[in-house]
Amino acid sequence: MLLLKLAARDLLTLNARRRMVPHLAARWKHFLRTDASLSERSAWAESLVHLAEDLVAAGRGNVEMVVECAATLDETDRATDPRLIDVVLVGRHPEEHGLSVQLVELKRWSTVTRVERATAELVQVPGMGEKKHPALQLREYYEAFTSFRGPLHGLEFECGGFAYLHNATDLSVLPLVGVDAPTGAYARVYTSDRRAQLLSDLRSSFAVDGADSAAETLLRNMGLRNTPLLDAMIRSNGEDTVFTLRGRQKLVADQILATAAKVLPDPERPALVPDKRRVVFLVTGGAGTGKSAVGLQLKADLEADGRTVKYASGSKAFNGALQEHVGYGDREFKESFTYFSNFVTPPDPPLDVLICDEAHRLRDRSTNRFWKPERWGTKPQVDELLDASRLTVFFLDEAQSVRPQEVGTVAVVEEAAERHDAQLVRLGLREQFRCGGSDGYIRWVRGLLGVSDGKPEQWTPDGLMHVEVADSPEELERIIRSEAQAGASARMVAGYCWPWTKPRGKDKRLEPDVRIGDWHRPWNADSESFCENKTVPPSKIWSVHENGLGQIGCVYTAQGLEWDWCGVIMGEDMVRRGDSWVFRRGKERADKEAGVKRVGVAGSFDPKVRPKSVDDDEFARLVRHAYHVLLTRASRATVLYSTDEETRAYLKKLVGDVEVHGLRPTWENLPEQARQPHLPRPGRGRRRSRNRRKKDTGPGTMRLF
Repeated sequence: MLLLKLAARDLLTLNARRRMVPHLAARWKHFLRTDASLSERSAWAESLVHLAEDLVAAGRGNVEMVVECAATLDETDRATDPRLIDVVLVGRHPEEHGLSVQLVELKRWSTVTRVERATAELVQVPGMGEKKHPALQLREYYEAFTSFRGPLHGLEFECGGFAYLHNATDLSVLPLVGVDAPTGAYARVYTSDRRAQLLSDLRSSFAVDGADSAAETLLRNMGLRNTPLLDAMIRSNGEDTVFTLRGRQKLVADQILATAAKVLPDPERPALVPDKRRVVFLVTGGAGTGKSAVGLQLKADLEADGRTVKYASGSKAFNGALQEHVGYGDREFKESFTYFSNFVTPPDPPLDVLICDEAHRLRDRSTNRFWKPERWGTKPQVDELLDASRLTVFFLDEAQSVRPQEVGTVAVVEEAAERHDAQLVRLGLREQFRCGGSDGYIRWVRGLLGVSDGKPEQWTPDGLMHVEVADSPEELERIIRSEAQAGASARMVAGYCWPWTKPRGKDKRLEPDVRIGDWHRPWNADSESFCENKTVPPSKIWSVHENGLGQIGCVYTAQGLEWDWCGVIMGEDMVRRGDSWVFRRGKERADKEAGVKRVGVAGSFDPKVRPKSVDDDEFARLVRHAYHVLLTRASRATVLYSTDEETRAYLKKLVGDVEVHGLRPTWENLPEQARQPHLPRPGRGRRRSRNRRKKDTGPGTMRLF
């Protein structure tokens, strides 16, 4: 957890625009479920600015300020409130050249007196009563931050800490600076009298450059810069996600594994009679909370224990990317991934565990236009999934339901569990691991689109995620292509606002259906095989193939996936008029000369949501959800463009000025530690051992390769 990460000079810019305190207050409420007090807000406005100004005065305006930072990676495990450090200063040490960290406790106290007792642990602050000596607070933070569970574990670092009382003099707070005050690397105290010494010590602790690299290293150790899921799977030969499951993720995985050990037969001790009860886990969480990471980790751990496991999804793009990009040439791996519709006939014997990712994409019935009607499912699809295994795990986000026939909701799973007399366990994921770990960005998107009750608000740069609005589709494409060519992963996606032509002719040419003025580009190929003389990838691997950059994806080919940069084109299906969104259904016209369909009336052309069978409210909900998916595919930056001029002006007003020093995460601007090119697809012929993981490897632990 952290509320803000900005270089000192950027924090001052943000404050000058009157956007720092509102952002911190919104993040505070998100994490702690309570409003920030007036005193907390005024402390941010005063003390943070004082510290940032001193860093700039010391010539260290590049030093990163991580505001209200959790002391350990798993503060959710604590029975009490999480330990939050006022500020963590991060940079590079000028002599050792490694990571340099200073933990800072900011106090606005102007006077302190000693408490009459035989200890220096407490001091009396007029108007506030007895308070713990700030050096003792820092000692607790220091020990936690540098412990085996803290974010500095495993790194080479220099770490210290200090309390800063910018409103006080040495004489007015003598108990804090006297000879009997606590001592240690974390116990320094600065007052207004000691400002010159503070500036000197800041110069001694931090180099003039390299702070961005140091901060990136820290964020990675805090779990906010995870390896993209597909890269992680490739790196681990598909056996592990390489993520360190954190906080609620680890708790969820541990609970499911513990339950599996109780209710499933032990392959090594078949004589033991297991618990016969059927168990259903329902894990809810928004985009980027790590549902797939937990699911894939569970799959690896359960397979290592000898369980029969299948990983099912309703997303063709997600499954296709895993099967083709990770499991290329590995039939056993590919066959362990399947679809919800493949369980009309239950497996015999039943699976031990069925993991159902993207469960919001559950259908009412299992049907397929290529099947004979007698092969179609005759009961709810969710019932077929429960019949297929002893233990079923559903990962679900109702805000990502984008088709009218998608019925995956919490209520549907609960009712199915009751019909099967199964024990239902509800679990939730909340921490954000996509979009740079920026809960602020997720909240901003949801407010923008009206997916949540929150109102649209001004975007505030937080050092974790970047947003900008392009003036034209040409500009959007230029940005996305330049980042991809530099080494980042990047794709362009759009609302389904143009007809979609199937590949044409023997060479399977793609029609440039997405037409905005003179700018014409094709959708990703509506094909199961390569197109245009085998240069354009099929839809199922468009998201990961190097030649996918020239086509435009939609919600159905992007859902469940992520890229460093994502260019999102909003079409005429959702436009801003005054204080509200207006939703439109499109109509096509025949272009007889070209022999294809074109836009007749601008709006949605999604055949799944355009029919009159979908009423206006449901149509609006599905369009909002589609853009919610598209706007949460980036891990570093989203570039927005709307084909509607009024909507584009509205987006520009909300996003505001993006020219803040160092905050645009171009490949060129990124520190070396952040430049992680996506890995190539592995070659054929790889063979893996399903059970080679050691039994004593704890669930959710990271394996090094």
